[in-house]
Amino acid sequence: MATAGEVLRRNVPESFELSEKELHVLAVDDSIIDRKVIEKLLKISCCKVTAVESGTRALQYLGLDGEKKSSVGFDGMKVNLIITDYSMPGMTGYELLKKIKESSAFREVPVVIMSSENILTRIDRCLEEGAEEFIVKPVKLSDVNRLKNFMMGGERKEKVVKKVQKRPLQIDYNNSSSAPSPLPQLSPSFACNLASLHSSPSSSSSSPIPRCSSKRPRLHSMD
Repeated sequence: MATAGEVLRRNVPESFELSEKELHVLAVDDSIIDRKVIEKLLKISCCKVTAVESGTRALQYLGLDGEKKSSVGFDGMKVNLIITDYSMPGMTGYELLKKIKESSAFREVPVVIMSSENILTRIDRCLEEGAEEFIVKPVKLSDVNRLKNFMMGGERKEKVVKKVQKRPLQIDYNNSSSAPSPLPQLSPSFACNLASLHSSPSSSSSSPIPRCSSKRPRLHSMD
């Protein structure tokens, strides 16, 4: 006979039981041992985990298999992260990554690749295709905590970008390309003649305009 707690748990939707800060991770690995390990680590970090055994099953869960009715069924819960093994039969983690990045609905979801082999060309290919990170097995709790911090910082990162775009334009006059051009220097004689043109209107119009000379006056000695 079921207890009252079990009956209540059955009647309460799973999405209602999740806290607002709990993150949902889709874990893909053909090894049941590795699946159990990554699932346990994610649950220790307070993440909701959905574990599947192949890339094909992952596409079915996400509704990307092209079939109207999926054998797994997408429950409508938001996926915050997809972590998949690289070497899997049927569909590799790299092929799954490409399928996800080609989807308009899931291309923004971070994808992390796991592998027991540290092959540089494989790592570069996954990162170029859009993988957020490449983790060499065995996966540790520190790796999961780092991924959780990355997921939680996703929304904050988007807000920071919006704030940066609203910052006022600042001109750096230390840069020679943006610094204003200096004013032209006037010779003493030209400046003196220019000042004489703006002399007082009470002065006689017939009087000649005094001219300034740039030469220094001669000093006469007293006898």
